[in-house]
Amino acid sequence: MSTIPLTRRGAEKLRAELHRLKTVERHAVIQAIAEARAQGDLSENAEYDAAKDKQGFIEGRIKELEAKLAAAKVIEPGEVDAGGKVVFGATVDLEDEDSGAKATYQIVGDDEADLKLGLISISSPIARALIGKEAGDVAEVQAPGGLKHWEIVDVRYI
Repeated sequence: MSTIPLTRRGAEKLRAELHRLKTVERHAVIQAIAEARAQGDLSENAEYDAAKDKQGFIEGRIKELEAKLAAAKVIEPGEVDAGGKVVFGATVDLEDEDSGAKATYQIVGDDEADLKLGLISISSPIARALIGKEAGDVAEVQAPGGLKHWEIVDVRYI
């Protein structure tokens, strides 16, 4: 498995979710299964079936998180020296050449992306268009509304 880039914040978020699943959710679903078993006939017990399904989801997510964390390469954006180029972890100030709209995004791992917070996934079309460029360059991004031209105003590593 290849390495998965994450910021420190993203790695902590995954560790917190893993901890919650192992210490809270796993125990709650085991309790729910025990209570459903106590009701008797399991062949027509919807609560038992739902609890077993939830247990399968929780165990699958635990395995997924453990694998991601094992393959994670934590990158601290403040320690990156990319010479002004857009790289993973960089915060980029953009301006739409057509509308003049401004936007600021930080390029992060897939699991930590949240557009409302200005965090875009490294695998998103806009991030892929920005990687390797620097202030003053124009990135062409194929968006649902058509081709967009974003000028890179500033690149920061914070």
